[in-house]
Amino acid sequence: PADGDNAAQDGELTQVSIGVIPIVDVAPIYLGAKEGIFEEHGLELDLTLAQGGAAIIPAVQSGDFDFGFSNVTSLVIGQSQGLPLQLVAPGLQTTGNAGEDFSSLLVPEDSDAESIADLEGRSVAVNTLNNINDTVLKEGLSQADGDPEEMNLVEVAFPDMGGQLESGNVDAIMAVEPFATLAKDAGAREIYSPYAEPIEDLMIAGYFASTDMVEEDPELVDAFVAAMKESQQYAEDNPEEAKAILPEYSEIDPEIIDDLNMPKFPQEINMESTERIIELSEETGLIDESIDVNELVRDDS
Repeated sequence: PADGDNAAQDGELTQVSIGVIPIVDVAPIYLGAKEGIFEEHGLELDLTLAQGGAAIIPAVQSGDFDFGFSNVTSLVIGQSQGLPLQLVAPGLQTTGNAGEDFSSLLVPEDSDAESIADLEGRSVAVNTLNNINDTVLKEGLSQADGDPEEMNLVEVAFPDMGGQLESGNVDAIMAVEPFATLAKDAGAREIYSPYAEPIEDLMIAGYFASTDMVEEDPELVDAFVAAMKESQQYAEDNPEEAKAILPEYSEIDPEIIDDLNMPKFPQEINMESTERIIELSEETGLIDESIDVNELVRDDS
């Protein structure tokens, strides 16, 4: 593809394909596309929705997507298994405010569980197994002096979580927005903020590329990263606009949008929290041996 800057000058846009997920996390990339930020950097986005980061990784590996969105743990696992991929741009970060974050651990209104410690030996729904939700829930239970091995994680797609909780098929759900607000509106009760509490300033996810792409087309990656950072900042500065774009790519009911807790959209990759995820992934057995954070994250300095 043409160099980003030159492309913008001669009016020719380089098309890039990106795998994303229909949740609030990716609002900035849609907002950036709408606001013409990517176009300014010579890029035209082709955005494809997938169920979760785990499905996006193989598609980036095979070249179906140029870039993908995934939670950090899935990328750590991929890297540890020898998959040539690198985190190139930040996605989203916790607000750090317990009870006011975009992810909630929820139980039925009549549950006797008051805190994460009470979920030892019980079932918790997560959208995909062996990802960042395992990491934060097990660490949270650990910090509450519980045995993380005694938490039974069950895979349930986000849209189905509320129903599974109401029917009593699971004891708790770990939901992100908008599904957290929908479940709360239906009577579920939050007992823990799994992104805000266990790891400080946790960066949950980001945008990644194959190592081949990073090495062979650095100009394209630079253009994407620059546009992504601007889009993140735009979403951070204009939260109402970030909320307003949600119905354009997700099933989010416009009526609940005002009630949603939005994450922070940082411009920089949080190395400290990413290192902590690597440590916890090793401790909980998600990876066999540690990996170097500097190999996982592309150096854009």
